[in-house]
Amino acid sequence: MAKSGAKSSENFNISLTELDRSESLDREWREYKIAAPARRALVDAKLYKVSDLRKISLSELESLHGMGKSAVARLKVLMHAKKIKFKS
Repeated sequence: MAKSGAKSSENFNISLTELDRSESLDREWREYKIAAPARRALVDAKLYKVSDLRKISLSELESLHGMGKSAVARLKVLMHAKKIKFKS
């Protein structure tokens, strides 16, 4: 039993480390109230701020796992406000 308890604790620590990493990388997305699944999709795609969205096309953004219609709509509004366009 002691082994499984130690293993469980180790997994929990890894999860906290991943969470801390994620929180530092998705800070801008949280400020814009983007949903958690969409934030994770953006961070996994190495898109950390609105200006990074010019690296991808709209279809690439929509195809990210976790990216919903609401998040896409919000990101399009943010991009329009900052005069940023998707890659053609």
